[in-house]
Amino acid sequence: QVQLAESGGGLVQAGGSLRLSCAASGGTFRNYAKGWFRQTPGKEREFVAVISWSGGSTYYADSVKGRFTISRDNAKNTAYLQMNSLKPEDTAVYYCAADPSYRTSTTFRYWGQGTQVTVSS
Repeated sequence: QVQLAESGGGLVQAGGSLRLSCAASGGTFRNYAKGWFRQTPGKEREFVAVISWSGGSTYYADSVKGRFTISRDNAKNTAYLQMNSLKPEDTAVYYCAADPSYRTSTTFRYWGQGTQVTVSS
C-alpha cells in the first residue's frame, strides 16, 4: 500500500526554522510531483509549495515565497520543506501530497496524515 508520512513538525518561536520531511513507502514517486499544503481549523486546505518530479520546477504560495524552500531526493523517495523566518500565521497542520501532474490545487492523488507546526509569538 502506497503511503506518505510527514515528520519534522513541532513547536518553534517566531523567526525560527523547521524542516519537514515526506517519506514515501509501498511504492515509488520518482515520476510524481510533490506538494505541501497546510490547514488550520475551520479553514480550507491551502497550497504551500510544489516541486516537479525532476526537481527542476518549483512554485510557492505568495505567503511563503522567500521563506520556504521545497526540495526532493528521489534516491531516498523523500521530499522536504525547509521553513525559515516562521511566523505565527504559519501555524497549521502541514500535509505532503504526490500526483502525476505538477499542480497547485488540492486534487493531488496521494496524501500523508499531516504534521502539526506551531509557531509561538
